Amino acid sequence: MVKILFICHGNICRSTMAEFVMKHLVKQAGLENEFYIASKATSTEEIGNPPHAGTLAKMRQEGIPVCKHRAEQMNRSDYSSYDLIIGMDRANYANILRITGSDPQDKVKLLLDFTDCPRDIADPWYTGNFDRTYDDVLKGCTALLEHLTTSL
Repeated sequence: MVKILFICHGNICRSTMAEFVMKHLVKQAGLENEFYIASKATSTEEIGNPPHAGTLAKMRQEGIPVCKHRAEQMNRSDYSSYDLIIGMDRANYANILRITGSDPQDKVKLLLDFTDCPRDIADPWYTGNFDRTYDDVLKGCTALLEHLTTSL
């Protein structure tokens, strides 16, 4: 089983969107038993809060199921619990390394690094553009799943 942890700043927008999208893609591929997928934050700002209304609205619009979720902060032990820790931008990446201490097993990646257009995923908390964030998350999750299924 491949264990994936998606990370963003608050765990209410991008990382939850990636969690929901990846779970949906995995289910469509009939691979639910091959993956464990979760999401967390690098900050404490949103701990306990549900996903952002914009994330939930976009998931409904796209027909992607959402699961019960409350924002949680990642901790050092998550490094040993997950096979991949996927950040949404370079600031998340730096904060993940600050929390874990290092990345000796090369588990920490950025989501769009799996695509042919590696870059940060803009935070819709600031941009208000959940459509663009969704497009990037879908592109990244699709490429990540393709990468992982070729190595399964």
